[in-house]
Amino acid sequence: MTEIARKLRREQTASEAILWEALRNRKLEGRKFRRQHPIGKFVVDFYCDAERLIVEVDGSIHELPEQQVLHKQRQALLESLGLRFVRLKAKQVETDLASCLDTIRGAFPSSPDPFSQREKGKSSLS
Repeated sequence: MTEIARKLRREQTASEAILWEALRNRKLEGRKFRRQHPIGKFVVDFYCDAERLIVEVDGSIHELPEQQVLHKQRQALLESLGLRFVRLKAKQVETDLASCLDTIRGAFPSSPDPFSQREKGKSSLS
């Protein structure tokens, strides 16, 4: 699967290249993403291990009924491992990257307020 992932990285689509530029080097909320990441017998477009989040960019081929069935099965299997999904349309990535990044951000759990954690710690010490 590693060789397949490497090949897919070399042959990324335009929409994948656009999204990768926005995700790489922890550019989105400090989260580390990998592209074309192997998980078991699958290769996912983007993966954030800390969030257990998969981001898939669906091009026009994904609209074919047989592809939709395969993707639903694949997604169900990966979700059974405790992984979560965000699916984005390739066209949307190319035309409205900001809303795509908002969608991904929305899949992150809300971060606790560091001050509220500090206050809780102080009150428990009293």
